[in-house]
This record gives sequence, C-alpha cells and structure tokens, in this order.
Amino acid sequence: MRKLHTDQITQAVRDLCIQANYALPSSLRERIVQAEQQERDGLGSQILSDMLENLAAARELNVPICQDTGMAVLFIRLGQQVELVGGSLKEAVNEGVRRACLEGNLRCSIVGDPLRRVNTNDNTPAVIHLELIEGEQVEITAAPKGFGSENMSAIRMFTPSASLEDIAAFVREVVRRAGSNPCPPVVVGVGIGGDFEYCALLAKKALCRDVSLRNPDPFYRDLENRMLTEINALGIGPQGFGGDTTALAVNIEQFATHIAGLPVAVNIGCHVTRHQTATL
Repeated sequence: MRKLHTDQITQAVRDLCIQANYALPSSLRERIVQAEQQERDGLGSQILSDMLENLAAARELNVPICQDTGMAVLFIRLGQQVELVGGSLKEAVNEGVRRACLEGNLRCSIVGDPLRRVNTNDNTPAVIHLELIEGEQVEITAAPKGFGSENMSAIRMFTPSASLEDIAAFVREVVRRAGSNPCPPVVVGVGIGGDFEYCALLAKKALCRDVSLRNPDPFYRDLENRMLTEINALGIGPQGFGGDTTALAVNIEQFATHIAGLPVAVNIGCHVTRHQTATL
C-alpha cells in the first residue's frame, strides 16, 4: 500500500481550481481560434476575436477568465492501493477549494442551503465524485462550473422506441432554448444510458473530455459529428448574435441501461468550459 497524506490532496485541488479558472485547455482555445478564422458572420467573427483577447488578458494579468468562477466540481479516481493518511478526503478537498477561492481571487458563489441562500464565503462545499480504480495513484480533475450554462442543461427519460433523430432533436432543442444564455459558442456534453442520475453524471464527464478527442466508438463518433453540424445550423452564433459557430464540440459518453429505459442528459458548457487534471 502506498501512503498519501491528504495535505497533498488539498494542495492539488487548490492549484487545479486556480489553474482551471485562469487558462483554458489548449485544445478548446484552438477550437475558438479555428472558429474565428472560419466564421462568415462579421459580428460573430469579432466576438470570437474578443473572446481570444480576453483569454490573452487573463493569461497576461494572471486573473480568472470569467467573473463566474463556478461551483467546484471534483472528479477523483482513487487507486485501491492508496492509503490516505492525515485526515478526511472530503475535508481535504474542501480545504483545497477554500484556499483556491481566497488565494486565487475566485468569486464566492456558493450558498450553504438552496432555499435559505446564505453565502458560505469560501466557495465550499464542493461537488465530489469519487471512483475507485486499480493501482497506487490518485487522479484529480477540477471542473469549475458556471451556472449561466449549468442552468440551461436538461434531462429526458426516453423510452427504448426513441430513434436517433428523437435524441438528436432533443439535444438540438436544449441548445436552441438556451440561446444566448450560456455564452455561446458552447461545448455540449451528452450522457446516454445508465439511469436518471448516472446519465447526468455522464454528461458532466463528457464536458471534461478534451474537445480534440472524439468518442472511440465510431457509431457515437458519427452521432457527435451529426449533432455538432445540426446545432451549428441553428445560427445562434457567438453570444447569440448570429453566425456559424453555436457549438465548439459535442461530446457523448454512454453506458449500459435498463431494457425499459433510455435516459439522455445534456449538460451545457460555455465557451470557457474549464477543467484541469493532475495525478498524484
């Protein structure tokens, strides 16, 4: 067994939350560059150019890309041969989020109760997804999630009789209804399968996949490409002012499901769909 002190978890979470808020994954930035070069609408092209200028300013000034620095979502893949010492994993993660907020000048966006709505003033607690894996390593992904895009997400419990067109139409309609609210161009995470809660988790995981990587299954890869083409044909465009670029990528994650069901979830990410990963 490998022993790992939870202080290392705290430090990693702190660093990842700040890094994710200060710089986009390079592949996502490259998609925006390509979109700016290919956008035929003059205003849309200018907006994409402004987005790239904003990314450069954040890098130069060492400040967050967006004022909504999000709710901290942490995906932790914990090796079964790792023994955590020094305290609670949950407390270690939340301490990392707290330090990131206070030391990285991230916005305090979390209320401790959904109805009483009193701000916790340190962006905790985080949403933590824990998965046990083989080995002696811990993989941590921080995915800060702003709610302009999160609020536009949706889930639908299809029956098995639903066609590919039904599913594609649902995803397309979620993006159409979202319009300018999620600060397009968006990244669209789609979860298919599992059950009610797991397909939503799949959609969230899909947003953490590098946008340069397509689904390894050719069937779903083709469906991703089809959905992206249909979504961009909506003409919503950058920031909702019209144009060719409504979405930068559609990522699908799938899982087994019940013979009587076909859950589909759509999690919308804005043009700053942020995530950073480290392995301890």
